[in-house]
Amino acid sequence: QVQLAESGGGLVRAGESLRLSCSASGRALTPETMSWHRQTPGNQRELVATITRDGKPSYADSVRGRFTVSRDNRKNAVSLQMHSLKPDDTAVYFCNADVSFGGPKLHTYWGQGTQVTVSS
Repeated sequence: QVQLAESGGGLVRAGESLRLSCSASGRALTPETMSWHRQTPGNQRELVATITRDGKPSYADSVRGRFTVSRDNRKNAVSLQMHSLKPDDTAVYFCNADVSFGGPKLHTYWGQGTQVTVSS
C-alpha cells in the first residue's frame, strides 16, 4: 500500500512564503509524475503544479512565477515552495503521485491534504 504524507501547511500573511512537502512510502514503488492540487470549499480540485520524474515542471497560470515545485527521487518526495502568497491561495493542498510498481500501469494516489491559509 502506498501512502503520501504531506506537511508544511499553516497560516501566513499575504506576501509571505510557505513550503509544502510530501513523501511517498510503500514497497517497490516508483513515483512517476508527482503534483500538487488545491481545493476550496464548494469548488473542484485544481492542478497547481506538476513535475515529471526527470524533473520537468509545469504550473497553473495563477501560480507561475511565485511557486516552485521540486522533487527528490531518492526519497520519493516532492515539495512546493510558495512565495508572495495571496489570500486567493488559501485552500487545502493535496499531493498526488502516479506510481509504477515495475510494470507499465500507473496507479494514482492522493495525500490527505494540508491546509494553507493566507490572511490579508
